[in-house]
Amino acid sequence: MNFENLLKLIKTVSDSDLTTFKYEEGDTKILMRTNETTVVSGVSMPVDMTMTAPAATPINAAAEAAPQPAKEEAAGNVLACPLVGTFYRAASEDEAPFVEVGDTVKKGQTLAIVEAMKLMNEIESEMDGTVVEILAGNGENVEYGQPLFRIA
Repeated sequence: MNFENLLKLIKTVSDSDLTTFKYEEGDTKILMRTNETTVVSGVSMPVDMTMTAPAATPINAAAEAAPQPAKEEAAGNVLACPLVGTFYRAASEDEAPFVEVGDTVKKGQTLAIVEAMKLMNEIESEMDGTVVEILAGNGENVEYGQPLFRIA
């Protein structure tokens, strides 16, 4: 990726609502996160950049201030979303979902896809186990760090 295209990419991501952006092509790997220092590396010299997002304004401050009832912690490990995008349980609308609750999965097995900027990113299991819960709905917008699956 040439320098001009890199600058355009940085501006586009900075002007968007994305909190995380990841791009890989050959030896070039780019990871950008808001409010964090990110190293962009590739064939050429690494470049450090810091991006800041505007402060979030609560929609309903009273609702955020209300105490939440304690929730019983469910068993299993939570697999969190590695990027911002749209969550899909299957490769296409006419295909069966990659996994269902109760399915046994192996480390590295594809569980879902998150589409980000027209790129389909496979979400793989980080462990062997059984899918206990699917925490995101098909076609739902998901955020970085949002829980997607619980695997026991």
